[in-house]
Amino acid sequence: MREQYSTDFNLWISQTAELLRERRWHEVDIPNLIEEVESLGKSERREIASQLTRLLLHLLKWQYQPQRRSDSWLDSITDARTQIELTIEDSPSLKNYPTEQLEKSYQRARRQAANQTHMEISVFPEVCPYSPEWVLAEDWLPEN
Repeated sequence: MREQYSTDFNLWISQTAELLRERRWHEVDIPNLIEEVESLGKSERREIASQLTRLLLHLLKWQYQPQRRSDSWLDSITDARTQIELTIEDSPSLKNYPTEQLEKSYQRARRQAANQTHMEISVFPEVCPYSPEWVLAEDWLPEN
């Protein structure tokens, strides 16, 4: 089983699931199964952080480039909020994770906003000017 983990991951998953269904515990590749279970939680947190960065990026662009506002920016804002909400619905224990990650995600979004808008990074506040509640609120958008 361990060899299949590194040579054919999909086969390893199928066989591991079958062994678990059949309760053949002694044949299960426990070390790699533990690693995969742990990585599931990491991927959900990574998804929230990624969507939060995308959301903050578009909120910054919305605020600092009002002349370029578009439906695609609104779509990105709405989709990022939806993806965060769906991830939290699947894992309610991550409810506070956006608040915990807000500043880190904001710093990433701030750098990306400077690159994408060709504005100096100093144009954007050093600390996130938006509360977590505003960022995640369905209909909130920053003013100019």
